Amino acid sequence: MRSFVLIIVFSILISPFAKASNDGHSITVNIADYSDSTLILGYYFNKKMLVKDTAYISPKGNYLFEGDEKLEEGLYIVYLEDRTYFDLLIGSDQQFNVHTSKSDLLNNMTIEGSAESADFLNYQQFLVTKQKEAAPVQEQLKVNPDAATKAKLQQQINALSADVKAKYEEITSQHPNSFLSIFLKATQEIEVPQMTAPNGSSNPDSVVQRMRYDYYKAHYFDNMQMDDPRILRTPFFTNKLDNYFDNVLLQLPDTIIKESHRVIAMANGNYDMEKYLIQHLFNRANESKIMGMDAVLVSLGEAYYLSGRADWVDEEFLKNLRERVDKIKPNILGHTAADFKMQSNTEEFYRLSEIRADITILVFWEPECGHCEKEIPKLYEEVWKKYANQDIKIVAVYTQWEKEPWVNFINEHQLHEWIHLYDPYNRSNFRNNYDIYSTPVIYILDKNKKILAKRIGSEQIPGFLDHHFKLK
Repeated sequence: MRSFVLIIVFSILISPFAKASNDGHSITVNIADYSDSTLILGYYFNKKMLVKDTAYISPKGNYLFEGDEKLEEGLYIVYLEDRTYFDLLIGSDQQFNVHTSKSDLLNNMTIEGSAESADFLNYQQFLVTKQKEAAPVQEQLKVNPDAATKAKLQQQINALSADVKAKYEEITSQHPNSFLSIFLKATQEIEVPQMTAPNGSSNPDSVVQRMRYDYYKAHYFDNMQMDDPRILRTPFFTNKLDNYFDNVLLQLPDTIIKESHRVIAMANGNYDMEKYLIQHLFNRANESKIMGMDAVLVSLGEAYYLSGRADWVDEEFLKNLRERVDKIKPNILGHTAADFKMQSNTEEFYRLSEIRADITILVFWEPECGHCEKEIPKLYEEVWKKYANQDIKIVAVYTQWEKEPWVNFINEHQLHEWIHLYDPYNRSNFRNNYDIYSTPVIYILDKNKKILAKRIGSEQIPGFLDHHFKLK
């Protein structure tokens, strides 16, 4: 059934497209049997539809979108007051007329003054026709016919898909550099070729699966003109970009960092495209809830913002980002935790680097914190007791300086087996070194005090430790 995907792709493309002169834009829309006062012209950008202009009905029943400046090319939407709409793919020629009727906006539509727009419209109408032809065939396939009938029906589906593919290739070959061609190519999925595992492979199926994945990952954006900012104004670009980073790539900071730089480089220096990719991928890293993705923020922040390459941000943004990067950078996963020397609740002094354990759980907390009141006892019951026979130490750092409530909490909850430390004179700079702006905050360190996990909840620690000890 994969061949049928070429037929159903029309669902994101239903509309006409555009032509304009060098003298701004002038788009006249006439909709028979429709006389509401306004039409809205919007455009697709970053998973949203944004308003560009509003046209008011003339005495002749027409609507006119015009301006002295050319519109940025892309997929636009004409929105009616009754919440129906149709799309206009606006290219370099931006003076044309659209005629349609309310009864069927797409199939009754014609475009005058733009050959490219008319070609696109014809393609959409062609897809609708092929979908109507395919619908009854698909319904027959659903009733599980005998093998011979099923094969015959599948041949009909294949023939329809071949027709769609031929139409697509005809248009893209006739207009290889037009926005129409770039737009249509961008809607096509990558076809992964057949592959064979090398001779002698111990697990050929697994090897082929990995080969297919590597090919798909490497060629994922082949159909996207990544240095053409016009694809930003389409309904599918950001979704495709996010799908790559969410579902195609392994969610590992090093992988995301490498691929972020690779994708940004695909802009080939195009200012608008590069700006969008930098901003979008940086914001993804900044908003990510996945542990360790702050390393992506640091990498992108230093490479594009703090280097001066992102000339669209102001000094205040750069100042705040520099402070943020300086706090995150020392405690990226895999880095050695910043050493410190602190005083214990029993007046002894401990240096973190001198505490010997296969695993050190470092928790920053305070007894007046409502979340800490729940999290610290949970850490004792669900982690400390469960792994008492393992080489684990818990170092609990009190982030305040009033000793009495701290000691009272330790005694009340019988936490005497932990190492309790505090820094009443703030000599260790632990707040900056460990990015402590709220409590509780938990780090997990290996025997060399390298950071294995951070900002992890007590309920997540057993699963993490089980995996660690299993690997060990």
